Amino acid sequence: MIKALLIDDERLARTELRKLLADFPEVEVIGEAANANEGIEAIDNLQPDLVFLDIQMPGKTGFEMLSELEKTPHVIFTTAYDEYALKAFEVNALDYLLKPVEPRRLADAIHKLHLAEEKEAMSAVVGTNRSLLGEHDQVFVKDGERCWFVKLSDIRLFESVGNYAKVFFGANKPLILKSLNALEERLDERVFFRANRKHIVNLRLIEKIEPYFNGGLLLELKGGEKIEVSRRQTVKFKEMMSL
Repeated sequence: MIKALLIDDERLARTELRKLLADFPEVEVIGEAANANEGIEAIDNLQPDLVFLDIQMPGKTGFEMLSELEKTPHVIFTTAYDEYALKAFEVNALDYLLKPVEPRRLADAIHKLHLAEEKEAMSAVVGTNRSLLGEHDQVFVKDGERCWFVKLSDIRLFESVGNYAKVFFGANKPLILKSLNALEERLDERVFFRANRKHIVNLRLIEKIEPYFNGGLLLELKGGEKIEVSRRQTVKFKEMMSL
C-alpha cells in the first residue's frame, strides 16, 4: 500500500484528487494539508510514501516547502501553472500534473511511482546489500578511473550533489551514484548523523561545535569543512550527544 498525502490550499482540488485516487486501490490517502507549514508537520508525523503537492500556496511555495524537509518522499506536483515544469524535475519530482488533473495523466504518474519503487527494490537486492554498515566496515568507492577501498570510520562527510553523493576522506572527494537518503538507511546513526538536507557527518570526526543562528549549530570537521546543523536536527543532535 502506498501512503499518500495531499497538500493544496484549495479544498475543492484536494476533494477532486481524492475522488480520482479512489480508482487506484494501491494508493491510500492518509492525510491532507492546506499550506506548506501544515504539509511539513504532516510529513513529519505521517511519514507518507508519496506527496501530491501544489506549488503556489499562501506563505511558502511547494518548492520552498521541499527545501525545508530533511527527508523527501516521492513528489507529484499538481498545479494550474505550466511554467514550473523544468524546476519540478530539478528537484527530482516524479511527475507534474496540470489542474484540472486528467485521469489518464494521473494513471501515468502512478505508473512512474511503481517504476521508481521497483527500481529502489531492485537496487536493494542487486549489489547493494541493505544490511547496516558499521564504522569498521570497508566500502568500495569508484569515481571514473580511480578506485578506493575505504574504511567508513575514515569518511568524515557525505554531501548531496543532485542524484550523487560526494564522499570526503583524506584529501579525496569522489562522487558516487547514491542519494543521501539511500546512504542514511545503510549507515549506523550512532556514528553518521544527518545534519541537514545536504549533509551526513561522521560524529567521531567533529573537531568543534559552535552555536549558530536560528538555534542551529555549526560543526567543524577534522578536514576543515564547516557544516550547519538544521534547527530540527539540532534537537536530535543534542539528545544524542548528552548523557
